Amino acid sequence: MKTSRLPIAIQQAVMRSLRDKLALANQKLDRHYPEPKLVYQQRGTTAGTAWLDRYEIRLNPVLLQENQQAFIDEVVPHELAHLLTWKYFGRVAPHGKEWKWMMENVLGVPARRTHQFELESVRRNTFPYRCKCQQHQLTVRRHNRVMRGEATYRCVHCGEELVAGT
Repeated sequence: MKTSRLPIAIQQAVMRSLRDKLALANQKLDRHYPEPKLVYQQRGTTAGTAWLDRYEIRLNPVLLQENQQAFIDEVVPHELAHLLTWKYFGRVAPHGKEWKWMMENVLGVPARRTHQFELESVRRNTFPYRCKCQQHQLTVRRHNRVMRGEATYRCVHCGEELVAGT
């Protein structure tokens, strides 16, 4: 899937948001954390990820372009908070009390774990699986891992192993 080139104005708005939130955090925490690397290569339905060891934030350019302001206001600080939490506290639960504190008390952003963006444009082919309580849609990657016998998946609600089929 070829992604369209991200307009420079959007990239500048993302960078401005990142720098503003980082400056706020450095001031409130009395630290001098460096600016993380920004990469626009996140794919699929994930809006962004924080790569702790690389001190890097990966953003989904398609979701960014479709949800510009909400993405800048929510996703950029969310991923920055992961990096800052790691620097400040060390390795802790990804969305635990430390991350929540970093989001709300330091960055001044509501601590939401997931985005609510429309995903139709980034959703790939999925495969139907089922358990006792509901039907699930597994991605091509997960489906192939099941087919090769490399993985099994369980329903988070009933705990039953997912099986292929409708």
